Amino acid sequence: MLAILSMDDSPAIAEAAHECITTQPLASFIAALTRTDADPRTYSYCAEYLCEQPGVADALAKNIACPPAVVTRVSACLTSDGIQALLDNLDRLSSDPELGSKLAYSTAATPEQQDLLAEIQTNKQLKEQEIADTAAKAVPDVQKRKTLLQRLGSMNVVQRIQLAVKGGREERGLLIRDPNKIVQRAVLQSPRLTDLEVENFAAMANVSQEVLRNIAKNRAFMKSYIVMKNLAKNPKSPIDITLHLLPRLIPADLKQLAGNKNVPETLRSSAQKLQRQRNMARPAE
Repeated sequence: MLAILSMDDSPAIAEAAHECITTQPLASFIAALTRTDADPRTYSYCAEYLCEQPGVADALAKNIACPPAVVTRVSACLTSDGIQALLDNLDRLSSDPELGSKLAYSTAATPEQQDLLAEIQTNKQLKEQEIADTAAKAVPDVQKRKTLLQRLGSMNVVQRIQLAVKGGREERGLLIRDPNKIVQRAVLQSPRLTDLEVENFAAMANVSQEVLRNIAKNRAFMKSYIVMKNLAKNPKSPIDITLHLLPRLIPADLKQLAGNKNVPETLRSSAQKLQRQRNMARPAE
């Protein structure tokens, strides 16, 4: 209420509210900024007068009700925690193109975050030849596929992030192979993404290891045995991930993996060793 009154048309009321608000504890502001039903003027006030206070900018970034334009105003005050909240919601991050551009130069970002944010600044474009096989599977109709590829080819990174989040299955099927890691992440964050799509992505050997690693990091995805099994059998999957998946495989899948010459030798030999251990531990009939 004080934030609202500080913007009152009456100078006297606005000044009195502003003086009173400066006596309030910072924790009260942080609590208010976590509310998704807070008045928009609360966000604006905190961005204007309190953004340099610890936790304020991050609270604005984490609150999905806070307009991205307000977050852009406080981007210089974000810590890696607040930046991660935006990377976990790429739809919001890409809603204001200026936000991504400003964060790309943030010194508070971790090396991994800096790497992802730098992708927003690149001009990498989808190459039709590189994704021809995937496109043929994702969009069987030749003319429709050609139109979609032409459309994607004219988009910048921010536009492709938006399409990855809000587009359809065919768009996601192509954008999962986008050269930009941040666009790939946007595909996996899409609320329209289906379980079947994730299962297919986990089995694809023509996606980047970054895609497979992000699938493995997602607890919701990894609740599916099919996703886990497909990752374990995928020769493109990082070895540090697949080795940890071995104990979760049922005997039939472990046996198949132990004889799969397409996967790394380290994984195959580990599967064979685990299979022998299980056989030895099996009670004699």
